[in-house]
Amino acid sequence: MKQKKAQWPWHVLTVLVLIGLAGALYYATSLMSYEWRWNRVPQYFAYHAEESQRAADISTVSELVRKGDKAEVTLRNDAGDEQRLIVDDNSLQVAQGDDVAEGDVIGVTRHWAAGPLLWGLWTTLWLSVVSGVLGLLIGLATGLCRLSNNPTLRDLSTLYVELVRGTPLLVQIFIFYFFIGTVMNLSREFAGIAALSLFTGAYVAEIIRSGVQSIARGQNEAARSLGLSAGQSMRHVVLPQAFKRVLPPLAGQFISLVKDTSLVSVIAITELLKSGREVITTSFSPFEILFCVAGLYLLINLPLSKIASRLERRLAQSD
Repeated sequence: MKQKKAQWPWHVLTVLVLIGLAGALYYATSLMSYEWRWNRVPQYFAYHAEESQRAADISTVSELVRKGDKAEVTLRNDAGDEQRLIVDDNSLQVAQGDDVAEGDVIGVTRHWAAGPLLWGLWTTLWLSVVSGVLGLLIGLATGLCRLSNNPTLRDLSTLYVELVRGTPLLVQIFIFYFFIGTVMNLSREFAGIAALSLFTGAYVAEIIRSGVQSIARGQNEAARSLGLSAGQSMRHVVLPQAFKRVLPPLAGQFISLVKDTSLVSVIAITELLKSGREVITTSFSPFEILFCVAGLYLLINLPLSKIASRLERRLAQSD
């Protein structure tokens, strides 16, 4: 029996290479006299927001009740109307019997709020999901049109695919927002999603077309001989087999889509990368923020890659 070679030396080599890369990065930053300030980063993920509680009218503090770290303040105006406000006790600005004017701050309430990096991550996520779903539908329809016997459908779908794949996505975003968006009065979000969806759809169409053509012609002929129509044969026999083969390139395309969402920042959509750039202007910590932004993109794409790999293995077992 052939003895299996030990793998641990290669794992050790991998760790050493990673340590070497980290050391090289640290050395490079030391040459620039860069001071790392990771303590500034957490506040851009989540922070304690303060909301001022103000008097609605000229009033008098008729009652003040403290409940733990909160204080309930009752204000009564000359007409006898009451206003009750609950504020943090350590922010209280009045005492019982004080007179307050309209708009005076009585105190503040503090609560956790999402920072700009989390909001940027959320924008990137929903842009990716919506554009990915639309792109998949567009690509599926276009890919089947590319295989159609109808010359018009085939020619138009080919023109769409070649036009989109032959021009930069950034140019397409500009065209959708500044030209089509202006004429049709589209929002920047709609224009961004449309550009991303059509761009993704063109590549998905080619993936679908190549996957369907990789299935042996005999599969379709056998389905037709059993009495299935052309549509039923494609839906129940050919496409399920093609899906197994195109899953890896589809996963790669959707991972690229997540990263391509960073381009919509040029039309003032505050996605993850734009949020990071805005944070850099206030934190003066460019490397820390950029590393966090890269980590958040990895946080989206690594699970997507793992799910695609697991689904691919499961589908392979069903063959």
